[in-house]
Amino acid sequence: MSNKKLIGVDLGGTTIKFAFLTEDGEIQQKWSVKTNILDDGSHIAPDIVESINHHIDLYKMDRQDFIGIGMGTPGTIDHEKGTVTSAYNLGWKKPTEVVKPIEEGTGLKFAIENDANVAALGERWKGAGNEGDDVAFITLGTGVGGGLIANGKLIHGFGDAGGEVGHMIVKPGGYLCTCGNHGCLEQYASATGIVHIAQDKAEEYEGDSKLKAMIDNGEEVTAKIVFDLAKQNDYLSNQVVDEVCMYLGLACANLSNALNPQFMVIGGGVSAAGKFLLDRVQKNFTKFAFPTVRTSTKLKLAELGNDAGVIGAASLARQFE
Repeated sequence: MSNKKLIGVDLGGTTIKFAFLTEDGEIQQKWSVKTNILDDGSHIAPDIVESINHHIDLYKMDRQDFIGIGMGTPGTIDHEKGTVTSAYNLGWKKPTEVVKPIEEGTGLKFAIENDANVAALGERWKGAGNEGDDVAFITLGTGVGGGLIANGKLIHGFGDAGGEVGHMIVKPGGYLCTCGNHGCLEQYASATGIVHIAQDKAEEYEGDSKLKAMIDNGEEVTAKIVFDLAKQNDYLSNQVVDEVCMYLGLACANLSNALNPQFMVIGGGVSAAGKFLLDRVQKNFTKFAFPTVRTSTKLKLAELGNDAGVIGAASLARQFE
C-alpha cells in the first residue's frame, strides 16, 4: 500500500464537510465550510475546488500525494454525464455539471454518488458493515434514506432509483408522502414522521402522559423527546415508539427477505436512541423475516456518526488507484 491520500466530501444543504484520509480509511484532517446555495447553487462547485486547493497548500502537500476525490450529494446523479439534479436544498433543480468543473479545478480525479449511498459505503468500509459484501443501510433523519450493497457493489437500479428504502409502503393508504404515495416508511420512521404519529395518538389518548401534555400545550416535540419519554415509561410515548418500530422492523424484514444481507445497519439521527430502538426493531424483524433470513441477517446500529459521509465518499476515490 502506498502513502497516498484520499479526499472525501460530504455535501449537505447547510454544510460541506471535507476530509483527507489514508488509503485504508483513517481520517487525518477534516474541516467544513458553509454551503452557499444562492444563484441556483452555482457557487457550490467553485467553493469545493477553492477549499480543497487551499487545504492542499495549507498542509504543504502536492497533487501527486492524492489518489482522487469522492463526494456524496443529495439529488439524482447521472453517472455518465457527471451531473446532479433534483437536489432542491442545494438549488440544483436542473441537471448541474459537477464532475468536470471539480476535476478541472483541482487537477484530481473525482467520483460522485448519492449521499445515502455514500453513508452506506462508509458504514460498510469502516463501520458496522465489517467490510461485508452484502450490507443494507437505512438512515433515519428528517427523511428516510438508504443504500444497498450486494456482492460488494451499490445497487443503482435501471433508472438510478435503487435504494429508495424510504419509499417502501409499510401502511397502504397511510400518511401522504412527498413522493405522492401514501404510507411510505419515510412518513412513519423519520424524525418528522415520529412527531406526526405522536400528534395523532395524543389526540385520541385520554390518559395521563407528559407527551400528551406537551402536545396539548403547543410545546415543541421532537423524535428525541418521544424516545426520551418512552425510556422514562411514559405510556403514550411507548405507544408511539412501538408503532414506529413495528413499521421499521417490517421494512428491515422486507428488505432482508429480498436481499438477505449479512448486516442490516440502522443509522441517522433517530438511531441515537440506541439499543432501546434496536431491540424493538429486532423483535418486529424476527416476527416478519423469512426463517433463513431471521438467523443469517444481523441488525446493527451505525457506528460512524457524522463521519460516515466523508469516509464513504473517500472510498469512491479508491477506484482511481
